[in-house]
Order: sequence, then structure tokens, then C-alpha cells
Amino acid sequence: MALLLPDSRQSLLVYRDRIGVRSELAFSRRQYLGFTRFRPVWIGRQVLADADGMGGERMELGAIEGLLSRHFGIAPVRDWSGFAPVVHAQFARGGALALPLARAMDARLVVTLHGGDVGKDANWRHSLLARRWPAVIARTHRFVCVSHAVAETALRRAVPQRLITVLPIGVEVPAAMQVEARPGGLLFTGRFVEKKGLVVLADAMRRLRAQGCMAPLVCAGDGPLRPLLEALARDIAGVSLVGWLNQTEIAAAMDAARVLLVPSVVAANGDAEGLPSVVPEAMARGCAVIGTDQGGIAEAISDGATGLLVPAGDAAALAGAIARMIGEPGLAERLAEGGFAFARTHLNAVTQSAALERIIADAAR
Repeated sequence: MALLLPDSRQSLLVYRDRIGVRSELAFSRRQYLGFTRFRPVWIGRQVLADADGMGGERMELGAIEGLLSRHFGIAPVRDWSGFAPVVHAQFARGGALALPLARAMDARLVVTLHGGDVGKDANWRHSLLARRWPAVIARTHRFVCVSHAVAETALRRAVPQRLITVLPIGVEVPAAMQVEARPGGLLFTGRFVEKKGLVVLADAMRRLRAQGCMAPLVCAGDGPLRPLLEALARDIAGVSLVGWLNQTEIAAAMDAARVLLVPSVVAANGDAEGLPSVVPEAMARGCAVIGTDQGGIAEAISDGATGLLVPAGDAAALAGAIARMIGEPGLAERLAEGGFAFARTHLNAVTQSAALERIIADAAR
């Protein structure tokens, strides 16, 4: 029997208002895989049923504590003496919500910005985030942006360049890429929301069927645009909706698929991608990727080297890239190899996580 040694790392508060959102489980956990000095303790207003998938411990604020902190800036009364003098806040609004806690602890903030949290215009109109943002900037040691595109948006939100570090969230990369033959199917996985480009995906699939391409499409996830995909599945053959998948099931779906589709766009409300976690996940599984030139996607996909890149919102270009990926011998395999090599070198979760810990350690001095 293996001997379980006590965890001697110092506790680090990580703020997320709703802990355990399904679409956040994987990338939330990976941020701390390489930590050796700090032990993450999630704190927030609500702990959801799937929170175990994020790793670490969890502390749920009571209803009154959450109300006082959110509306009056009064921090929860606890003994914080054993915690590092840093609060790592997830998302821009998380930084605003964690501000009273950081003040009470006399701690610095490290805020990770993911994309839509800084891009969506509604987040900044007469909101708690807008009111507290200058104070958040003043208390933050570093804004960690998951892509250069997110960093550019942060600059537009008055974050000083000197406080910005670009650090993509990594993925677990096996020692060698799987080389088994893939059946040729297409995969989309993610929330069914506007920025994921589902309108474009549906148009592209109809174009492909009109051209005689019958490659099957599996759509994993859920959300408000589910009726759009249900209509697509009724109208054309070979489209299946499988609902939310856990990480093991997503990995299996990527292992079976020939191509992952990431047709993201900028939504009408300004919501945009940072770097969707499915891109490095697919690369690490040896699944070829077709993505759009939007947000951090274009920073991971080098067209013709680590995947295929198409203009955002262009259904004809997406259909053409899919047809090429399916029909051109050896292309998917070559791009999968390029994507795997890129993930192993630039998006290794342990390496990226260790870099984040160094930022937090610097803030704790």
C-alpha cells in the first residue's frame, strides 16, 4: 500500500463565484497541476454538484456572506492566517468579487482573464465589475491572459501593459501520439452559444451534404442554441447530439474523431474566445483541428502546420476545409502530428501551471 504523505503546501484561495460549472472543470483543474508550493482552495458563493472535477478543496460562502461581500464590499469573517497573501481570481468579475476578501487579508490579487469576461460589453455597463475595476487594477499583481487576443482586450479595459502576462492554459500531453486509424468523423464539443459559431457550422454541414460529403458529425454539449442543432439533425443525415460528456468521454470522442471543428465567432454582445480548451485537448489526443482565425485559436493553429484555419463566420470556407481534411490523403494525419508536437512543446499543463505558480509566488513576497 502506498504511503500518503501530508500536503505541506501553503493554502491558496482561488475565487470563482460558481464553483463547478461543467464547461470549466477541465481548464480549472489544469491550472494547478504543476503547483508544488501552493495548495488551491476554491472559494465562492455556490458550490455545484460537479465541483469535485476541479480538484482542490472548496469553501462555500453563506448566503449572507455572499450578499455582504457582493453588494457592500464586506468580506467574510474567517481566520485567513494560514493562507498565502494572494487571492487567485478566475475571470474579470471574479476579481471584482474577490476584492473585499483580498483587502481583508491584506493580500494581492492575481486575476486570470479568459476571453468573454473582458470582451462582453454587457459586463461593463453599470455593473459591479465596472464600479470596482479601478480598485481591482490597483490591487492586482498580475493579470494572466490566456491568449494575446485576450491581452489586447484587457488593454482596452484600462489594464496597464506592465501588469499583463500571456500564459495559455495547458493540457496533459502523453509521451507519444496515438497512431490508430480514425474512422473519419467530425466532432464539435462545447457550449451551444453564439460565440461557438454553430450557425456557421450548420450552414457548412448543409453545404457539405449538397456536395455529397457524408462525413458524420457528433455534437457534444448543450445550451440555448440546441434547437438549431436539433433542426440540423432533422434536416440532414449523420448529425447526432450526445449531450454533455465528462472528460473521459470527451477524450474517447476525440480519439474516435478524425477532425475537431472549432468554428468560433465574435458574438453580437462582444463575447469572444480566449483559447478554447478543446483545441489543446484535441492536439494532445492526436485529433486534427479546423478552427477560425478568432481569438487565441489562431495563436495555437498555424494553418497547414498544426491544423487548418478559416475566416470566422465563413461557412463556405469551413465546408471547404472539412472537405479537404476528409478527402486529401494523409493531411489529417500530418496536421495531427504537428498539433501534437505544438501541444507537447507549448501547451504542456505542468509547465504552464508551474509558470502560473511562479507568478503567484512573486505576488506573495
